[in-house]
Amino acid sequence: MTGWRALSPLIALAAILITLSGCSVGPKYHAPAVPAPPAYKEANPDTYKETGDWKPAQPSDAKLRGDWWTLFGDPELDSLERQIDVSNQNLKAAQARFQQARAIIRFNRSGLFPTLSIGADVSANRNSATTTLTSPAVQANYGNFALPLEFNWEIDAWGRIHHQIEAAREEAQATAADLETIRLSLHSELAFDYFELRSLDAEQKLLDNTVLAYRRAYDLTYNRFEGGAASGAEVAQAETQLQTTIAQDQDIGVQRAQYEHAIAALIGKAPAEFSLPPQPLNIAPPQIPVGVPSQLLERRPDIAAAERRVAEANAQIGIARAAYFPTVLLSAAVGLQGSSLTNWFNWPSRFWAVGPTVLQTLFDAGRRRAVSEAATADYDALVATYRQTSLDAFQQVEDNLAALRILSQEARTQHAAVAAAQRSLDLSMNRYTGGLVTYLEVVTAQSTALADERTEVDILRRRMDASVLLVKALGGGWDRSQLPALTHG
Repeated sequence: MTGWRALSPLIALAAILITLSGCSVGPKYHAPAVPAPPAYKEANPDTYKETGDWKPAQPSDAKLRGDWWTLFGDPELDSLERQIDVSNQNLKAAQARFQQARAIIRFNRSGLFPTLSIGADVSANRNSATTTLTSPAVQANYGNFALPLEFNWEIDAWGRIHHQIEAAREEAQATAADLETIRLSLHSELAFDYFELRSLDAEQKLLDNTVLAYRRAYDLTYNRFEGGAASGAEVAQAETQLQTTIAQDQDIGVQRAQYEHAIAALIGKAPAEFSLPPQPLNIAPPQIPVGVPSQLLERRPDIAAAERRVAEANAQIGIARAAYFPTVLLSAAVGLQGSSLTNWFNWPSRFWAVGPTVLQTLFDAGRRRAVSEAATADYDALVATYRQTSLDAFQQVEDNLAALRILSQEARTQHAAVAAAQRSLDLSMNRYTGGLVTYLEVVTAQSTALADERTEVDILRRRMDASVLLVKALGGGWDRSQLPALTHG
Protein backbone atom coordinates (compact mmCIF):
# COMPACT_ATOMS: atom_id res chain seq x y z
CA MET A 1 0.00 0.00 0.00
CA THR A 2 2.95 2.30 0.62
CA GLY A 3 3.78 2.30 -3.07
CA TRP A 4 0.23 3.17 -4.04
CA ARG A 5 0.15 6.04 -1.51
CA ALA A 6 3.32 7.37 -3.10
CA LEU A 7 1.75 7.16 -6.54
CA SER A 8 -1.57 8.80 -5.60
CA PRO A 9 -0.38 12.45 -6.06
CA LEU A 10 1.19 11.51 -9.38
CA ILE A 11 -2.02 9.87 -10.57
CA ALA A 12 -3.99 12.97 -9.58
CA LEU A 13 -1.48 15.20 -11.39
CA ALA A 14 -1.68 13.03 -14.52
CA ALA A 15 -5.48 13.28 -14.47
CA ILE A 16 -5.23 17.07 -14.32
CA LEU A 17 -2.76 17.12 -17.19
CA ILE A 18 -4.95 14.88 -19.31
CA THR A 19 -7.87 17.23 -18.65
CA LEU A 20 -5.71 20.14 -19.78
CA SER A 21 -5.01 18.33 -23.02
CA GLY A 22 -8.41 19.44 -24.24
CA CYS A 23 -7.24 23.06 -24.16
CA SER A 24 -6.23 24.76 -27.39
CA VAL A 25 -4.59 28.12 -27.85
CA GLY A 26 -5.01 28.40 -31.62
CA PRO A 27 -7.50 30.65 -33.48
CA LYS A 28 -10.75 29.16 -34.70
CA TYR A 29 -10.81 28.85 -38.46
CA HIS A 30 -13.27 30.69 -40.66
CA ALA A 31 -13.00 30.49 -44.44
CA PRO A 32 -12.10 33.89 -45.92
CA ALA A 33 -14.90 35.68 -47.72
CA VAL A 34 -14.63 36.04 -51.49
CA PRO A 35 -17.15 38.44 -53.08
CA ALA A 36 -18.75 36.84 -56.13
CA PRO A 37 -20.87 38.70 -58.71
CA PRO A 38 -24.47 37.51 -59.10
CA ALA A 39 -23.93 36.50 -62.74
CA TYR A 40 -21.28 36.40 -65.45
CA LYS A 41 -21.20 39.57 -67.54
CA GLU A 42 -20.55 37.61 -70.73
CA ALA A 43 -23.47 35.22 -70.14
CA ASN A 44 -26.35 37.68 -69.84
CA PRO A 45 -29.56 36.92 -71.79
CA ASP A 46 -28.84 39.57 -74.40
CA THR A 47 -25.72 37.73 -75.52
CA TYR A 48 -26.08 34.02 -74.85
CA LYS A 49 -29.36 33.71 -76.76
CA GLU A 50 -27.48 34.54 -79.94
CA THR A 51 -25.21 31.52 -79.69
CA GLY A 52 -25.53 27.81 -79.15
CA ASP A 53 -22.21 27.34 -77.38
CA TRP A 54 -23.34 27.73 -73.78
CA LYS A 55 -26.40 28.46 -71.69
CA PRO A 56 -27.17 29.39 -68.09
CA ALA A 57 -27.67 26.34 -65.90
CA GLN A 58 -31.29 25.58 -65.17
CA PRO A 59 -32.48 23.63 -62.09
CA SER A 60 -33.16 20.63 -64.32
CA ASP A 61 -29.76 20.74 -66.00
CA ALA A 62 -27.29 18.07 -64.98
CA LYS A 63 -23.95 19.35 -63.81
CA LEU A 64 -20.90 18.86 -65.93
CA ARG A 65 -19.99 15.24 -65.39
CA GLY A 66 -16.56 13.95 -64.53
CA ASP A 67 -16.22 12.62 -68.10
CA TRP A 68 -16.92 16.10 -69.44
CA TRP A 69 -15.22 15.42 -72.78
CA THR A 70 -18.17 13.26 -73.81
CA LEU A 71 -19.99 16.56 -74.38
CA PHE A 72 -18.12 16.82 -77.67
CA GLY A 73 -19.49 13.52 -79.02
CA ASP A 74 -16.17 12.30 -80.44
CA PRO A 75 -15.52 8.57 -79.77
CA GLU A 76 -11.83 8.91 -80.64
CA LEU A 77 -11.41 11.68 -78.06
CA ASP A 78 -13.31 9.61 -75.47
CA SER A 79 -10.95 6.69 -76.00
CA LEU A 80 -7.86 8.85 -75.60
CA GLU A 81 -9.16 10.61 -72.49
CA ARG A 82 -9.80 7.32 -70.72
CA GLN A 83 -6.12 6.42 -71.05
CA ILE A 84 -4.89 9.41 -69.05
CA ASP A 85 -6.04 8.12 -65.65
CA VAL A 86 -4.38 4.79 -66.37
CA SER A 87 -1.09 5.74 -67.95
CA ASN A 88 -0.13 9.39 -67.40
CA GLN A 89 2.99 9.59 -65.26
CA ASN A 90 2.41 13.15 -63.99
CA LEU A 91 -0.94 12.00 -62.64
CA LYS A 92 0.68 8.99 -60.96
CA ALA A 93 3.19 11.32 -59.30
CA ALA A 94 0.36 13.51 -57.98
CA GLN A 95 -1.43 10.44 -56.63
CA ALA A 96 1.76 9.40 -54.82
CA ARG A 97 2.05 12.86 -53.25
CA PHE A 98 -1.50 12.54 -51.97
CA GLN A 99 -0.71 9.17 -50.39
CA GLN A 100 2.35 10.75 -48.79
CA ALA A 101 0.18 13.51 -47.32
CA ARG A 102 -2.19 10.91 -45.85
CA ALA A 103 0.77 9.14 -44.22
CA ILE A 104 1.89 12.41 -42.62
CA ILE A 105 -1.52 12.66 -40.92
CA ARG A 106 -0.95 9.30 -39.27
CA PHE A 107 2.58 10.34 -38.31
CA ASN A 108 1.32 13.44 -36.51
CA ARG A 109 -1.61 11.60 -34.91
CA SER A 110 0.83 9.19 -33.28
CA GLY A 111 2.00 12.09 -31.11
CA LEU A 112 -1.25 11.87 -29.14
CA PHE A 113 -0.26 8.48 -27.76
CA PRO A 114 2.53 7.36 -25.44
CA THR A 115 5.56 5.49 -26.65
CA LEU A 116 6.78 2.29 -25.09
CA SER A 117 10.32 1.07 -25.55
CA ILE A 118 12.37 -1.74 -24.15
CA GLY A 119 16.08 -2.32 -24.30
CA ALA A 120 18.84 -4.32 -22.67
CA ASP A 121 22.06 -2.79 -21.40
CA VAL A 122 24.99 -5.04 -20.49
CA SER A 123 28.35 -3.50 -19.61
CA ALA A 124 31.53 -4.19 -17.67
CA ASN A 125 32.89 -1.20 -15.79
CA ARG A 126 35.98 -0.19 -13.78
CA ASN A 127 36.22 2.84 -11.55
CA SER A 128 39.34 4.95 -11.57
CA ALA A 129 41.57 4.29 -8.58
CA THR A 130 42.61 7.95 -8.43
CA THR A 131 39.22 9.67 -8.03
CA THR A 132 37.35 10.54 -4.85
CA LEU A 133 34.60 8.17 -5.92
CA THR A 134 36.85 5.19 -5.27
CA SER A 135 37.25 3.80 -1.77
CA PRO A 136 38.25 0.44 -0.33
CA ALA A 137 34.57 -0.28 0.25
CA VAL A 138 33.71 0.21 -3.42
CA GLN A 139 34.69 -2.39 -5.95
CA ALA A 140 36.81 -1.01 -8.77
CA ASN A 141 35.43 -3.58 -11.21
CA TYR A 142 31.71 -4.18 -11.51
CA GLY A 143 29.05 -5.20 -14.02
CA ASN A 144 25.79 -3.51 -14.98
CA PHE A 145 22.88 -5.53 -16.36
CA ALA A 146 19.66 -3.55 -17.04
CA LEU A 147 16.39 -4.44 -18.74
CA PRO A 148 14.13 -1.34 -18.57
CA LEU A 149 10.65 -0.83 -20.04
CA GLU A 150 10.20 2.89 -20.61
CA PHE A 151 6.98 4.86 -21.01
CA ASN A 152 6.96 8.43 -22.39
CA TRP A 153 3.97 10.59 -23.09
CA GLU A 154 3.76 14.25 -24.07
CA ILE A 155 0.50 15.64 -22.73
CA ASP A 156 -1.02 17.87 -25.42
CA ALA A 157 -2.00 20.45 -22.83
CA TRP A 158 -2.17 23.39 -25.26
CA GLY A 159 -3.26 21.72 -28.45
CA ARG A 160 0.09 21.75 -30.28
CA ILE A 161 -0.20 18.14 -31.43
CA HIS A 162 -3.85 18.56 -32.36
CA HIS A 163 -2.92 21.58 -34.46
CA GLN A 164 -0.19 19.55 -36.15
CA ILE A 165 -2.75 16.88 -37.01
CA GLU A 166 -5.15 19.54 -38.26
CA ALA A 167 -2.44 21.14 -40.42
CA ALA A 168 -1.51 17.75 -41.88
CA ARG A 169 -5.16 16.97 -42.61
CA GLU A 170 -5.69 20.31 -44.36
CA GLU A 171 -2.53 19.80 -46.40
CA ALA A 172 -3.72 16.34 -47.40
CA GLN A 173 -7.03 17.79 -48.60
CA ALA A 174 -5.15 20.51 -50.47
CA THR A 175 -2.99 17.81 -52.05
CA ALA A 176 -6.13 15.91 -53.04
CA ALA A 177 -7.42 19.09 -54.70
CA ASP A 178 -4.02 19.51 -56.39
CA LEU A 179 -4.43 16.01 -57.77
CA GLU A 180 -7.80 16.94 -59.25
CA THR A 181 -6.35 20.17 -60.65
CA ILE A 182 -3.63 18.19 -62.40
CA ARG A 183 -6.17 15.63 -63.62
CA LEU A 184 -8.36 18.41 -65.04
CA SER A 185 -5.37 20.12 -66.65
CA LEU A 186 -4.20 16.90 -68.29
CA HIS A 187 -7.62 16.02 -69.66
CA SER A 188 -8.07 19.60 -70.90
CA GLU A 189 -4.65 19.64 -72.50
CA LEU A 190 -5.42 16.40 -74.30
CA ALA A 191 -8.74 17.73 -75.61
CA PHE A 192 -7.05 20.99 -76.63
CA ASP A 193 -4.26 19.19 -78.49
CA TYR A 194 -6.76 16.82 -80.08
CA PHE A 195 -8.86 19.63 -81.54
CA GLU A 196 -5.74 21.45 -82.67
CA LEU A 197 -4.67 18.30 -84.52
CA ARG A 198 -8.10 17.77 -86.05
CA SER A 199 -8.24 21.38 -87.19
CA LEU A 200 -4.89 20.83 -88.91
CA ASP A 201 -6.43 17.78 -90.58
CA ALA A 202 -9.28 19.99 -91.79
CA GLU A 203 -6.83 22.61 -93.04
CA GLN A 204 -4.76 19.98 -94.79
CA LYS A 205 -7.84 18.58 -96.50
CA LEU A 206 -8.69 22.10 -97.63
CA LEU A 207 -5.18 22.60 -98.99
CA ASP A 208 -5.21 19.17 -100.67
CA ASN A 209 -8.42 20.11 -102.48
CA THR A 210 -7.02 23.53 -103.31
CA VAL A 211 -3.87 22.00 -104.78
CA LEU A 212 -6.04 19.85 -107.06
CA ALA A 213 -8.03 22.93 -108.14
CA TYR A 214 -4.89 24.97 -108.72
CA ARG A 215 -3.35 22.12 -110.73
CA ARG A 216 -6.39 22.10 -113.00
CA ALA A 217 -6.11 25.87 -113.31
CA TYR A 218 -2.44 25.55 -114.19
CA ASP A 219 -3.22 22.92 -116.83
CA LEU A 220 -5.88 25.20 -118.28
CA THR A 221 -3.48 28.13 -118.41
CA TYR A 222 -0.72 26.03 -119.94
CA ASN A 223 -3.08 24.70 -122.61
CA ARG A 224 -4.18 28.24 -123.40
CA PHE A 225 -0.51 29.23 -123.61
CA GLU A 226 0.12 26.38 -126.04
CA GLY A 227 -2.80 27.60 -128.11
CA GLY A 228 -1.54 31.16 -128.07
CA ALA A 229 -4.42 32.47 -125.91
CA ALA A 230 -2.32 33.06 -122.78
CA SER A 231 1.09 34.51 -122.08
CA GLY A 232 4.07 32.88 -120.42
CA ALA A 233 3.65 35.28 -117.53
CA GLU A 234 0.19 33.84 -116.85
CA VAL A 235 1.61 30.31 -116.83
CA ALA A 236 4.27 31.43 -114.35
CA GLN A 237 1.58 33.00 -112.14
CA ALA A 238 -0.43 29.78 -112.16
CA GLU A 239 2.65 27.71 -111.38
CA THR A 240 3.68 30.06 -108.58
CA GLN A 241 0.23 29.84 -107.02
CA LEU A 242 0.30 26.05 -107.28
CA GLN A 243 3.78 25.55 -105.81
CA THR A 244 3.17 28.00 -102.98
CA THR A 245 0.03 26.13 -101.97
CA ILE A 246 1.83 22.77 -102.16
CA ALA A 247 4.48 24.15 -99.77
CA GLN A 248 1.76 25.34 -97.36
CA ASP A 249 0.13 21.91 -97.56
CA GLN A 250 3.40 20.18 -96.74
CA ASP A 251 4.11 22.53 -93.84
CA ILE A 252 0.96 21.39 -92.04
CA GLY A 253 2.71 18.09 -91.33
CA VAL A 254 5.20 19.72 -88.95
CA GLN A 255 2.58 21.01 -86.51
CA ARG A 256 0.45 17.92 -86.84
CA ALA A 257 3.36 15.67 -85.90
CA GLN A 258 4.07 17.80 -82.82
CA TYR A 259 0.48 17.58 -81.59
CA GLU A 260 0.39 13.85 -82.24
CA HIS A 261 3.57 13.41 -80.19
CA ALA A 262 2.12 15.56 -77.39
CA ILE A 263 -1.01 13.39 -77.25
CA ALA A 264 1.14 10.25 -77.10
CA ALA A 265 3.05 11.61 -74.09
CA LEU A 266 -0.19 12.57 -72.32
CA ILE A 267 -1.56 9.03 -72.56
CA GLY A 268 1.72 7.51 -71.43
CA LYS A 269 3.02 6.21 -74.74
CA ALA A 270 6.20 6.80 -76.69
CA PRO A 271 5.50 8.82 -79.87
CA ALA A 272 6.93 5.98 -81.96
CA GLU A 273 4.15 3.70 -80.65
CA PHE A 274 1.25 6.03 -81.39
CA SER A 275 -0.46 7.55 -84.41
CA LEU A 276 -3.81 9.10 -85.24
CA PRO A 277 -5.24 8.72 -88.75
CA PRO A 278 -6.29 12.03 -90.35
CA GLN A 279 -9.85 13.07 -89.59
CA PRO A 280 -10.87 16.66 -90.36
CA LEU A 281 -12.60 18.59 -87.59
CA ASN A 282 -16.28 18.70 -88.47
CA ILE A 283 -18.18 18.99 -85.17
CA ALA A 284 -19.72 22.08 -83.60
CA PRO A 285 -19.01 23.27 -80.05
CA PRO A 286 -21.43 21.76 -77.51
CA GLN A 287 -23.78 23.60 -75.18
CA ILE A 288 -22.10 24.12 -71.79
CA PRO A 289 -24.11 25.08 -68.67
CA VAL A 290 -22.06 27.74 -66.87
CA GLY A 291 -24.04 28.22 -63.67
CA VAL A 292 -23.44 31.30 -61.51
CA PRO A 293 -20.13 32.71 -60.17
CA SER A 294 -20.82 31.69 -56.57
CA GLN A 295 -20.86 28.03 -57.65
CA LEU A 296 -17.39 28.41 -59.11
CA LEU A 297 -15.89 28.59 -55.61
CA GLU A 298 -17.16 25.04 -55.02
CA ARG A 299 -16.37 23.64 -58.47
CA ARG A 300 -12.74 24.59 -59.00
CA PRO A 301 -10.17 22.23 -57.41
CA ASP A 302 -7.45 24.90 -57.46
CA ILE A 303 -9.69 27.23 -55.43
CA ALA A 304 -10.39 24.39 -52.98
CA ALA A 305 -6.64 23.72 -52.65
CA ALA A 306 -5.95 27.39 -51.96
CA GLU A 307 -8.67 27.53 -49.29
CA ARG A 308 -7.44 24.34 -47.59
CA ARG A 309 -3.96 25.83 -47.35
CA VAL A 310 -5.43 28.87 -45.64
CA ALA A 311 -6.91 26.47 -43.07
CA GLU A 312 -3.52 24.78 -42.74
CA ALA A 313 -1.85 28.16 -42.13
CA ASN A 314 -4.45 28.88 -39.44
CA ALA A 315 -3.44 25.64 -37.68
CA GLN A 316 0.22 26.66 -37.94
CA ILE A 317 -0.62 29.82 -35.98
CA GLY A 318 -1.99 27.57 -33.22
CA ILE A 319 1.25 25.56 -33.23
CA ALA A 320 3.29 28.76 -32.93
CA ARG A 321 1.17 30.03 -30.02
CA ALA A 322 1.44 26.74 -28.16
CA ALA A 323 5.21 27.22 -28.03
CA TYR A 324 4.68 29.97 -25.42
CA PHE A 325 3.33 27.41 -22.94
CA PRO A 326 5.17 24.68 -21.00
CA THR A 327 5.82 21.27 -22.46
CA VAL A 328 4.39 18.60 -20.17
CA LEU A 329 5.87 15.09 -20.24
CA LEU A 330 4.82 12.05 -18.29
CA SER A 331 7.52 9.40 -18.01
CA ALA A 332 7.80 6.05 -16.33
CA ALA A 333 10.27 3.21 -16.28
CA VAL A 334 10.14 -0.25 -14.81
CA GLY A 335 12.54 -3.12 -15.14
CA LEU A 336 15.32 -5.24 -13.68
CA GLN A 337 18.88 -4.16 -12.92
CA GLY A 338 21.70 -6.20 -11.41
CA SER A 339 25.44 -6.43 -11.20
CA SER A 340 25.73 -9.86 -12.83
CA LEU A 341 23.78 -12.48 -14.70
CA THR A 342 23.16 -14.36 -11.46
CA ASN A 343 21.22 -11.54 -9.79
CA TRP A 344 19.84 -9.75 -12.87
CA PHE A 345 16.47 -11.49 -12.84
CA ASN A 346 16.05 -11.69 -9.05
CA TRP A 347 13.03 -9.99 -7.47
CA PRO A 348 15.19 -7.56 -5.44
CA SER A 349 16.70 -6.32 -8.74
CA ARG A 350 13.42 -4.74 -9.77
CA PHE A 351 13.17 -0.95 -10.05
CA TRP A 352 10.60 1.59 -11.15
CA ALA A 353 10.37 5.34 -11.57
CA VAL A 354 7.43 7.55 -12.55
CA GLY A 355 6.82 11.25 -12.62
CA PRO A 356 5.93 14.27 -14.75
CA THR A 357 8.33 16.77 -16.30
CA VAL A 358 7.38 20.36 -17.07
CA LEU A 359 9.66 22.36 -19.37
CA GLN A 360 9.24 26.08 -19.92
CA THR A 361 11.44 28.24 -22.10
CA LEU A 362 12.30 31.44 -20.23
CA PHE A 363 14.42 33.20 -22.86
CA ASP A 364 14.90 32.51 -26.56
CA ALA A 365 15.91 35.94 -27.91
CA GLY A 366 12.56 36.45 -29.69
CA ARG A 367 12.52 33.11 -31.52
CA ARG A 368 8.96 32.17 -30.59
CA ARG A 369 7.68 35.63 -31.46
CA ALA A 370 9.38 35.45 -34.84
CA VAL A 371 7.83 32.05 -35.54
CA SER A 372 4.40 33.36 -34.53
CA GLU A 373 4.71 36.46 -36.70
CA ALA A 374 5.91 34.36 -39.63
CA ALA A 375 2.91 32.03 -39.24
CA THR A 376 0.52 34.99 -39.20
CA ALA A 377 2.17 36.53 -42.26
CA ASP A 378 1.97 33.20 -44.08
CA TYR A 379 -1.75 33.03 -43.26
CA ASP A 380 -2.31 36.53 -44.65
CA ALA A 381 -0.38 35.65 -47.81
CA LEU A 382 -2.41 32.49 -48.38
CA VAL A 383 -5.68 34.38 -47.86
CA ALA A 384 -4.60 36.79 -50.58
CA THR A 385 -3.58 33.87 -52.81
CA TYR A 386 -6.97 32.22 -52.27
CA ARG A 387 -8.84 35.39 -53.20
CA GLN A 388 -6.64 36.00 -56.24
CA THR A 389 -7.12 32.40 -57.39
CA SER A 390 -10.88 32.97 -57.20
CA LEU A 391 -10.63 36.22 -59.16
CA ASP A 392 -8.48 34.52 -61.80
CA ALA A 393 -11.12 31.79 -62.09
CA PHE A 394 -13.87 34.37 -62.66
CA GLN A 395 -11.69 36.00 -65.32
CA GLN A 396 -11.05 32.72 -67.13
CA VAL A 397 -14.76 31.95 -67.33
CA GLU A 398 -15.56 35.44 -68.59
CA ASP A 399 -12.71 35.31 -71.13
CA ASN A 400 -13.93 32.09 -72.68
CA LEU A 401 -17.59 33.10 -72.60
CA ALA A 402 -16.63 36.25 -74.48
CA ALA A 403 -14.52 34.25 -76.92
CA LEU A 404 -17.37 31.85 -77.66
CA ARG A 405 -19.89 34.64 -78.09
CA ILE A 406 -17.72 36.70 -80.43
CA LEU A 407 -16.36 33.73 -82.36
CA SER A 408 -19.88 32.41 -82.91
CA GLN A 409 -20.84 35.71 -84.51
CA GLU A 410 -17.58 35.77 -86.45
CA ALA A 411 -18.18 32.23 -87.74
CA ARG A 412 -21.48 33.27 -89.32
CA THR A 413 -19.87 36.30 -90.92
CA GLN A 414 -16.88 34.30 -92.14
CA HIS A 415 -19.13 31.63 -93.63
CA ALA A 416 -20.80 34.33 -95.71
CA ALA A 417 -17.37 35.65 -96.72
CA VAL A 418 -16.31 32.16 -97.88
CA ALA A 419 -19.44 31.83 -100.00
CA ALA A 420 -18.86 35.25 -101.53
CA ALA A 421 -15.19 34.51 -102.25
CA GLN A 422 -16.12 31.26 -103.98
CA ARG A 423 -18.64 33.06 -106.18
CA SER A 424 -15.99 35.62 -107.04
CA LEU A 425 -13.50 32.89 -107.92
CA ASP A 426 -16.03 31.10 -110.14
CA LEU A 427 -16.81 34.33 -111.98
CA SER A 428 -13.12 35.13 -112.44
CA MET A 429 -12.41 31.67 -113.84
CA ASN A 430 -15.33 31.98 -116.28
CA ARG A 431 -14.20 35.43 -117.37
CA TYR A 432 -10.62 34.19 -117.79
CA THR A 433 -11.76 31.15 -119.78
CA GLY A 434 -13.74 33.48 -122.00
CA GLY A 435 -10.69 35.66 -122.53
CA LEU A 436 -12.21 38.70 -120.82
CA VAL A 437 -9.57 39.15 -118.07
CA THR A 438 -5.95 38.25 -117.39
CA TYR A 439 -4.93 35.44 -115.06
CA LEU A 440 -3.97 38.01 -112.42
CA GLU A 441 -7.64 38.41 -111.56
CA VAL A 442 -7.92 34.63 -111.10
CA VAL A 443 -4.84 34.55 -108.86
CA THR A 444 -6.29 37.33 -106.71
CA ALA A 445 -9.63 35.55 -106.41
CA GLN A 446 -7.90 32.25 -105.60
CA SER A 447 -5.80 33.83 -102.85
CA THR A 448 -8.83 35.52 -101.33
CA ALA A 449 -10.95 32.36 -101.41
CA LEU A 450 -8.21 30.21 -99.87
CA ALA A 451 -7.50 32.76 -97.13
CA ASP A 452 -11.20 32.97 -96.26
CA GLU A 453 -11.59 29.18 -96.15
CA ARG A 454 -8.52 28.81 -93.91
CA THR A 455 -9.87 31.53 -91.64
CA GLU A 456 -13.18 29.66 -91.37
CA VAL A 457 -11.34 26.50 -90.32
CA ASP A 458 -9.31 28.52 -87.83
CA ILE A 459 -12.42 30.07 -86.28
CA LEU A 460 -13.89 26.60 -85.70
CA ARG A 461 -10.60 25.57 -84.08
CA ARG A 462 -10.69 28.57 -81.77
CA ARG A 463 -14.30 27.87 -80.86
CA MET A 464 -13.48 24.28 -79.92
CA ASP A 465 -10.45 25.41 -77.93
CA ALA A 466 -12.53 28.02 -76.11
CA SER A 467 -15.13 25.35 -75.30
CA VAL A 468 -12.43 23.14 -73.74
CA LEU A 469 -11.01 26.08 -71.80
CA LEU A 470 -14.48 27.07 -70.60
CA VAL A 471 -15.11 23.57 -69.24
CA LYS A 472 -11.70 23.69 -67.56
CA ALA A 473 -12.44 27.14 -66.11
CA LEU A 474 -15.72 25.77 -64.69
CA GLY A 475 -13.93 22.91 -62.93
CA GLY A 476 -14.72 20.13 -65.38
CA GLY A 477 -17.64 18.70 -63.43
CA TRP A 478 -15.65 18.45 -60.18
CA ASP A 479 -17.22 19.51 -56.90
CA ARG A 480 -15.73 20.35 -53.53
CA SER A 481 -17.81 17.63 -51.90
CA GLN A 482 -15.55 15.09 -53.63
CA LEU A 483 -12.63 15.99 -51.36
CA PRO A 484 -11.77 13.05 -49.05
CA ALA A 485 -12.90 13.51 -45.47
CA LEU A 486 -9.56 12.18 -44.09
CA THR A 487 -11.10 11.73 -40.64
CA HIS A 488 -8.80 8.81 -39.98
CA GLY A 489 -5.93 9.84 -42.21
